[in-house]
This record gives sequence, structure tokens and C-alpha cells, in this order.
Amino acid sequence: MDDELNSIIRKLALQNAFEHGGNTRDKIILSKLLGIRPELRGSMKEVAPQVSDIVTSINAMSITEQEAEIAKCFPDVLIPKEKTVKQDAFPELTDAKHGMVVTRFPPEPNGYPHIGHAKAAIINTEYAKMYGGKCILRMDDTNPEAERMEYHAAIKVGLEWLGIKFEEIKNTSDDMELFYEKGLELVQSRNAYVCTCKKETISKNRRERKACKCSMADIDKNIKGWEKMFEKFKPGEAVIRFRGDISSDNAVMRDPVLFRIIDEKHYTLGEKYRVWPSYDFAVAIEDSTDGVTHAFRSKEFELREELTISILDKLDMRKPNQGFFSRLEFKGMPISKRILKPLIDEGKVSWYDDPRLPTLEALKRRGIKPEAIKKFIISLGMTKANTLAPFDALEAFNRGMVDGSSIRLFMVREPKKITIKNIPFTSVDVPNHPIENMGSREIDVDGNFLIDGADAVKLVSGSRVRFMGLGDVLITSAESNIEGEFVKGEASGLQKIHWVPEKTSHKIMIQIPGPLFVDEQFNEDSLEEVKAFVEPHYMQLNDGDEIQFVRFGYCKKDSQNQVIFTHR
Repeated sequence: MDDELNSIIRKLALQNAFEHGGNTRDKIILSKLLGIRPELRGSMKEVAPQVSDIVTSINAMSITEQEAEIAKCFPDVLIPKEKTVKQDAFPELTDAKHGMVVTRFPPEPNGYPHIGHAKAAIINTEYAKMYGGKCILRMDDTNPEAERMEYHAAIKVGLEWLGIKFEEIKNTSDDMELFYEKGLELVQSRNAYVCTCKKETISKNRRERKACKCSMADIDKNIKGWEKMFEKFKPGEAVIRFRGDISSDNAVMRDPVLFRIIDEKHYTLGEKYRVWPSYDFAVAIEDSTDGVTHAFRSKEFELREELTISILDKLDMRKPNQGFFSRLEFKGMPISKRILKPLIDEGKVSWYDDPRLPTLEALKRRGIKPEAIKKFIISLGMTKANTLAPFDALEAFNRGMVDGSSIRLFMVREPKKITIKNIPFTSVDVPNHPIENMGSREIDVDGNFLIDGADAVKLVSGSRVRFMGLGDVLITSAESNIEGEFVKGEASGLQKIHWVPEKTSHKIMIQIPGPLFVDEQFNEDSLEEVKAFVEPHYMQLNDGDEIQFVRFGYCKKDSQNQVIFTHR
């Protein structure tokens, strides 16, 4: 067999072992090999034994040895399988001049920021960078019924965590007087009117494409009605509607509401205003006056493009280019506040930082890096195709970022005690990382250990196993009292076992988040809690530190007694 083929087999075997706790199988590697070299099917008799020999030799290596060889000979194995960013992921913009492009991200402070907000913010800021322009953070705070300072602050914190910077920060409510000026201008030009119909009547007329009697009133009556909006009318008694096209196939254009009365205290302006602009009106005016050249929104707003253009045309104001992209959410992890808030209110989800959620607070607590989120979103590109991504697509990017900085620790579940005799030392020095220079830790040993229950059931009296970082052990009893003897030297092809010292082990709870919804139904088993024991060095780590529990996966320390599983 030539050296090239031997190298291919070894790389496949090391990669598979790396992804599966240090072990691989010849049948799997043979299948993978034939998948990339189908011409070898006719040489199975010669190839299969060689694959078997290589697999056996790799299984005999410790995980540390495997990863060291990977780092030296096949470093690309340690890089996550990222989606290739196509050259057209962020296509060139229409009418864009370098240094002149202005974008904006206008979140409404009516909930905690989530992965969908991250996508919108990243698309807008990346386009601004691409053209040497600027991006504006504009809090769309013109609905005091739903908005709170708590959400405003959470959005700012989430964006800072993502590392997103803006050249200008403002609130939509900063321009209330401008909205009134432009609203009155539409009324005076007969492009808007005061409507005193009941809400149900307005909805019925819009469905039936029927103009209401209010739309027939003259300018003087509408100007008086406009003035009464600020003092006399009560909430629900009157609204300002745009004179669009009541017969339009686009329902958005059927005389939509531009202003409504809300007698609620605004979280920054208090009771200064009671007449508030609609989102469509405010965003049109703001984008024009803020100098936005390219306005990007998720595609559910696409039908509203016609309305914003029409409003600006009637006011003879500059119109930005508009672009649309798909919403982003993960399978089984909805982002809708309508769905998430009841889960929190009912106690099914602890809070917005619950690791099962797609909020930025939850992703941070789970151990997802902001850089991974950014790379993941950029890899999706600027597309309007529905994006219901599997969570492991984000995990792939994150894995490559946390691997080099995550300390390796031993942890066991469903522990079984084993007593090992004749250990010739009282402590072992274990490296904190198999490749990176992260130092080492000393673990005291006295012959009494806890091993994982899944490993314990595989033990057979008379067999020899490898205790990782400790050495080889001959199992002398595999009954209720498991016993063994330390054996000098290291044999090949042994079962590998991780362990913790019984005397100094520390009990923790591992939270393992799963899909919040399965087939659109709340998954009662979406958060698994597993009791485990970890080695004493865990107590020296800071809350928030990243850990890779050997043969288990990546986790983040949440407290002295709890970790959250990030991913494998």
C-alpha cells in the first residue's frame, strides 16, 4: 500500500476517533475510505487488513496521543466543518458608493434579543464595513404599551457581547416632533385622514376593500380631528390613517393606521406624548432623515416596502434602497415572544437565559461564543430562503473556537467505585490540554476511584484496561466490589477509562438542553439533569469557564455545583 493511501486511512481513523471519545472501528473507516476512493472496491482483500491494522494502532493510543498526532500531521481535522462562504453571500449593493453607504439596525425594546436580532445586526453592520460606511443603532421605541427599559438595556448588552459597534446610536422617539410635523403635512395634503370608526369596523372594511365614511371628510374637519387626537379623543376613539388604495391586492396599502393614541407611560419620556406613530410611518421618516442609503429588514416586512415608498413619495422625501432577508431560528427553538413569554410565565422555562432558548443571554450562558454566531450568520449569506437551521450548524463553528481554550477534566456519571492496589505513587500530573500550553494539574490518588457506570459494566475479571493519565490496570474482580491491580508498562488496544479520585471528588449537576419543541409541541424532556462527580480541580475554575469533560463533551461552568452542556 502506498504512503498516500496509508496517510488517508490514518487521517480518517484519527478524525473518527477524535469525534467519538478516542475509539473508532474498521468497518466505519473502510466505508468512509470507499466513499472518497471508490476505485478501491476491487482491492478489498488488500485494503481491509491494512485498515484494520491502522484502526487497532489508533485505538491503542491515548486521546492525548491521538490529538497530538492530529495537530502535527492533520491539523485541519481540528477545524469545524464550516459552510463555505460563497462570494455572493453578501452581494454587491445597488447604487452603493464606497464611504457613502449608511445602514441601520432598529430593534424594538419589547423583549430580550435573540439569534434573529443577531442576524439583522450583523447583516447591517457587515454591509456598512464592506463599503466603508456607517451603521446606526436606532431603538424603535414608539409603543409604550410593550416596551421597557429592561429590554432596552438587554439589547445593548447583547450587542456589546456580540462585539458589534455602531457609528451612531439613537432612539426613534427622539424625533416625535418631526413625526407630528410630517403627519400634519399628510393630513393637510389629503393623504391622511382622521378615522373614528371602531377597530372591528376598520378591520372589516379593510378585508372587504371598502372605504369608510371618515375618508370622505374635508381637510378642515381632518385638521380639527388631528388637533383633538392630542387632547380630547380617548384611546381607541380615533386614529390617523394613510390614504392608500383600499382596493389594493396588497392588504398593507388599504388605508393603514399611521398614528394612534396610547395613554401609557413611556420608559424614558414618561407622559410627554400620547399620540404615537406606527412602525411603518416612523421607519419611513427615520430612514429618510437619518440618511440611510440601504435599509435591510427580514422578509415578513417585504409587503410593507410599497407603503414606505408611498409615504415618502407623498412627503417628497428621499427614499433608501430596501433589501430583505429570511428570518433565522433554530429547529425546535422558536424566537417568537408570543411563544416564549407564556413558557416563562408558566414556569416551563426558568428565564430568558435558559440554555434551551435562542436568546443571546441563553446562548452566552450555554457557552456559545459571539465569534461563532457571527461566522455562522455570515455563512448563511444574504438570502430570502427560509432558514430553519439545525443547532449543530452553529455548534460546528463554536467547537473550533472553544477547543483550544477549554481545560480537559475527568467527570463520571452513575459512578461505580473501584479499588486499585499497588499504585507506586500518591499523585499524578495531568496536562490541562493535549496540545495547547495550558499547564497541568496534580491529582492525589490513594487507590480508591470512581469510574463511569457505562465503563464499569464492560469490565471483565482478568482483563487489562487503561486508566487515562494513570496507567494500566488488571481487573481482578468485576463483581459488586470492583478491584484491580496497577500494572507497569502500557499495552496496546486497551479499553480506556476516565476516573475521579473518590476522596476528593465533587458532586455536580449537568444540565443538558435539548429541543424546546418537537413537532410543534412543548418538549417536557427538553432539559435533562444528570448527577455527576468531577475531579477536585473543578473547584478552582471560575464561573463561566469552558471545560471539555473527557469522553463527554464541552460544558460551561455555571456555578460551583452546576455546569451546562454546550455540545459534543
